[in-house]
Amino acid sequence: MKEILIVAACAVLGHAAAAVAQTYPAKTVRIVVPFVAGGNTDFTGRTIGAKLTEALGQQFIVDNRPGGYTNIGADLVVKSPPDGYSVLLASAASAINVAVVAKMPFDLQRDLAPVILCVKGANVLVIHPSLPAKNLQELIALAKTRPGQLNYGTSGIASSNHMAGELLVHMSGIKINHVPYKGNAPALTDLIGGHIEMSISGVPVLVPHIKSGRMRAVGIGSLKRFPAIPDVPTFDEQGLKGYEASTWFGLFAPAKTPRDIIVKINTEVGKVLASKDIRDRYLVEGLEPQGGSPEDFAKFVSSEIALYARLAKAANLPKL
Repeated sequence: MKEILIVAACAVLGHAAAAVAQTYPAKTVRIVVPFVAGGNTDFTGRTIGAKLTEALGQQFIVDNRPGGYTNIGADLVVKSPPDGYSVLLASAASAINVAVVAKMPFDLQRDLAPVILCVKGANVLVIHPSLPAKNLQELIALAKTRPGQLNYGTSGIASSNHMAGELLVHMSGIKINHVPYKGNAPALTDLIGGHIEMSISGVPVLVPHIKSGRMRAVGIGSLKRFPAIPDVPTFDEQGLKGYEASTWFGLFAPAKTPRDIIVKINTEVGKVLASKDIRDRYLVEGLEPQGGSPEDFAKFVSSEIALYARLAKAANLPKL
């Protein structure tokens, strides 16, 4: 009798979860973006949110909660009810934090449920035109003749740009100096002015400078070329096999969010990412729509955490 009651109770709960998913969303959904408004993460959240609002008949609004190396916004979602009405649009920073933040307020893999990988971007290595290198191999050869003399700027310590540089160092064996800035803009200003020799940043902010000739792109950190800068070869095709240093944005829900709701969000966002207008809009911005199952995203996040842990150890990065 006890076993029968347990089975019956499970059946009731299963039907209840399915019913909740069928009526979801019944109110406004908050997409927490742990960055200030105006960046690529914010752009991704707002474009996806607008499309979901059209498709599902409820508002999907962006709530910008910057700070704490993105942990303030993430922790807000961790502590939200697991009902699908608060989701996190996280980035590569979340995986990096696991390796470099001394006291994380939550466990990324335990306290958040992966929903879907939304987009990937790519980090591009650019150099001052005065450097006598036309491609990655020439730059690596040059760096080996000047160990510790070349400087590369990024948007900050433990940023995805910085970790892309550490991956380059790790795979090529060169010795170059990291110069952290408070954002991409001052790093690129110093590169244009010749105060540093190199910089690593995302595609969108670099395109105007590359086209104007103010800086030379020697390699892109994706495994295939990007439509926005099709003439820039990948690190992989220039000899650093398997090099991939991507920026990425993906949705997470609080742990214990019902599976049916996670699947529904995954399905609807997948439709948005597959639509031609969204793909075209993202590609212009140097972003590539992704998709896939929650399980695919979970495996990807695990691989990113492992990668950044190795790089942080190899570079002997101090804890933040």
